[in-house]
Amino acid sequence: MVGAGRVSKEENDLTFTCGLIEYIARKTKNTRSDVVEKLGKDRINKIYELAEVYHCDNIDKVSDEFIEEAGIEDGSFDNVADCRYSIPSFWDISKVYKRLIKMVAEDSGTDYIEALSEVYTSFISPKIDDYNSSVYYETPSYLFECFKEKKML
Repeated sequence: MVGAGRVSKEENDLTFTCGLIEYIARKTKNTRSDVVEKLGKDRINKIYELAEVYHCDNIDKVSDEFIEEAGIEDGSFDNVADCRYSIPSFWDISKVYKRLIKMVAEDSGTDYIEALSEVYTSFISPKIDDYNSSVYYETPSYLFECFKEKKML
């Protein structure tokens, strides 16, 4: 049972999973969809299932282990350097993704990992990751409607 104002363990685990994806993407200068593809569903599921354990460890160490294991090479996508304004933290962005993934999973009846893959490989991921736009500030319900319509409304 989750108390008022608290999120469930599953949501915390999803937030960590999205945060690690964001952290790896920034560290390796890859798009989020590329990181999700390279990690693959099995590794992402492992991150999600063991999020409580990984969260207690140094995120640099955890990210390095997954970067090496998945063979993620440095890319050239650097939305942090391209940002002209205040850069949202990787935890802030992970919460944006977590809310959208949760809504997609509930709407489609899929699990979080399947919904995560759908969201990160959809048209909306590059929109959220453009920190010079305001998309990542939008309400979760707006982002969800855009996702469902496959276009920005």
